[in-house]
Amino acid sequence: MNGVEFRTRHNDYKLRMASRSDSTFHKTEYIPFPPVPDSVTKKATVQEQIQEMREYFRAFRDQNTTHRDYRPYFRPVLCYIEGGWSTGTKSLDEPFQSDRHAIDASNWFDLMEKIRYTSYTGSKSVLENYAFLPTTINSVENGHPHYAQWNYRILCHPLKDDLPVSVFKPEDDLLYRFPNRVGMDKVEVSRAQRYHVNAEDVDHYGHGRSLLDNLMMQIPGADNYPADLHDNSFDMVMEDVRFNNHTLVNTGYYHRYFKTLDKGAMGTKSIHRGYSDSNLWVAQTSQPQVAPMTVTTCHKVFRHEDCKSWTSRYTYALPLEIIYMNPLQSWNPFNLETNMTETDIRDHGRRIGGPETSNAYKGTSVKKYHYLTPSDFYSSGTVGPKDPADTAKKGAGVLDRSGNVHMMSSSGIRIVTPNIDGVGMIRMRYPIMPVHGEGSGVWKELSALKDMTMHMNRYASLFEERPSAPNDNGTVDESMVLHFQMSTTVLDPPGEHNHDFFLNLEELDEIKKGSHLTVTTSEDMGHTHELELYYRRGVLKINTCDGLRSCWDAHTNYVTQL
Repeated sequence: MNGVEFRTRHNDYKLRMASRSDSTFHKTEYIPFPPVPDSVTKKATVQEQIQEMREYFRAFRDQNTTHRDYRPYFRPVLCYIEGGWSTGTKSLDEPFQSDRHAIDASNWFDLMEKIRYTSYTGSKSVLENYAFLPTTINSVENGHPHYAQWNYRILCHPLKDDLPVSVFKPEDDLLYRFPNRVGMDKVEVSRAQRYHVNAEDVDHYGHGRSLLDNLMMQIPGADNYPADLHDNSFDMVMEDVRFNNHTLVNTGYYHRYFKTLDKGAMGTKSIHRGYSDSNLWVAQTSQPQVAPMTVTTCHKVFRHEDCKSWTSRYTYALPLEIIYMNPLQSWNPFNLETNMTETDIRDHGRRIGGPETSNAYKGTSVKKYHYLTPSDFYSSGTVGPKDPADTAKKGAGVLDRSGNVHMMSSSGIRIVTPNIDGVGMIRMRYPIMPVHGEGSGVWKELSALKDMTMHMNRYASLFEERPSAPNDNGTVDESMVLHFQMSTTVLDPPGEHNHDFFLNLEELDEIKKGSHLTVTTSEDMGHTHELELYYRRGVLKINTCDGLRSCWDAHTNYVTQL
C-alpha cells in the first residue's frame, strides 16, 4: 500500500463504520441492519412470511424493482482496509476488533521478533495471529531519529445509493481456475471469485476515474465523517474532479484524483495521487496519532530567498469487498429473545443448539449466536455446505419465549446464500480487492497477454502472427481495434497537438446502441483528456471533455477514425 509491504493477521472483521458524529481517533460504530419489509411482517403466519421474503430475494436476484422494491432492504456496504504510519511506537495498538483473532504479542518489538523467527524458520502462527507491520525512521531532528509504526484496520461504509450488481465484472484468476479445472460458467458461486467494478456494459477495465472513485470518495479518513480538510501543499489549489465550479476537494475523504490550475497550459490539470499506482486512495487527517511529514521549498524572490513549509498527515485505503446487507439480519418471525449473553444462551455450556428442549439455545444474540432465520426459508430446510473457516453452525435449535424449539439458520453475512426454494443461490458478497503486484509492469504485460489469448477475435490485429480466426469472407478482421484521433489544435499554450484513443468493435457497438463511454486519450503536450463519447447520425462525437462541453485547449467535438 503506497509502497509499504506488510502482512496482516487473520482478519475476521466486524461491520463497523467510522463514527458519524465524533472525530475521536479510531472511534467507530456498528452499521445498522436493514429493516424488514412491511409486506413480510404483516403476513399472518410464519410460512406466509417465508413465502413473501423469498419474493424479495427473487427481486434482488433479478434486479427487478417492479416485482418488489428491494432497494431499501438490500443495502450495499463497501468494506476497505486503511493503513498509515502512526506515532505510537511503544505500546502495541490492536488495529480493529475481531471475535476470534488478535495480534499475539506484548509490544511492537515482540511482534517483530516473532515475525523474524517465523521467516527464519519457515514456520507460522497456527492461530494466524502474527502480522508483519514495519517500523521506519520518519524524520531526524538534531541528530535524533523519530520513528513511525505502520498499522492498519478494516472498516466498512454504507453506500449512499443502490448499487446494481451488474457493475461487478468477474476477474479471470487463472491461478485458481487452472489447477481446479473450473470453467468461467462455474466460478460465479465460488468463494474464490473476484471482481472489478465497471459501470459500462463491456467487460473491460475503464481508464482514469471510474465509479469506484465515486464510491471511495464517500469514505472518510482518520477524522471520521465530520472531516473537513483542505491541502494547499506547494501552493496548489486542489479542486474536486467531480465538479466544474472550482469546488475544493475535501481531502479528509479518500480520493485519488484532484485537479488544479495548470499555469503552463492555461487550464485545469487532473493529477493522480498514486502516479502509476491505480489502487491507491489517500485521505488527509489532523489526528496527532498519525505520523506527520514536512517539506520545505525555497525560491529566490529578487535577491531574497523565500521559503515555505508544509506539514501533512495522510492515511491510505484499498477497497476489499462490497457486501449486500439484507432483511434476514433483522427478520425475527418467531419473536425469539435477542441480545442475550453467551452464558444465558448456552446455560453455562449445557446447551449446544440441539433439536430438543433440553439442549436447544435459550435465545439469540447479534454478536455471536445470531440465529433468527427459519431453516425452512431455504430449500428443504438446508442451510448450505459447512466450511472449516465458518464460525456459524449449519443450523441450531432455539427456544422461543414459550419454550418451543425452532430450527433456525444463521442470519449473518454470507458469501453465497444456500439454495432458496424457487429462487436459487444468490451471491451477497463481491470481493474487489486488488492482488499484490497488479500495478507492476510485468503484471500488466501478463494481463494484456491473457486478454489477447482469451479473446483472440477481439484483439486479432495485435498479434504479430495473426491467429487463424477467419471472417465470413475467409479473411482475418483487422479492424477489431479501432484507432481514433481528436482534431488538431493550434492554441498556444500548450501548442499544436492532437490526441489518440482506441476502441474495439464491442465498445463501439455499445455506443451505437445509445450508451455513453468514457475514455482517456494519449498524453500529448504534457496532458491527457477524459472524453465522454456518444454516437449520433452515424458519427462518433465527444459529449464532454474533462467534464466540460468543450476542451480547454480548443479541440473540436469531432473525432477522426484512422
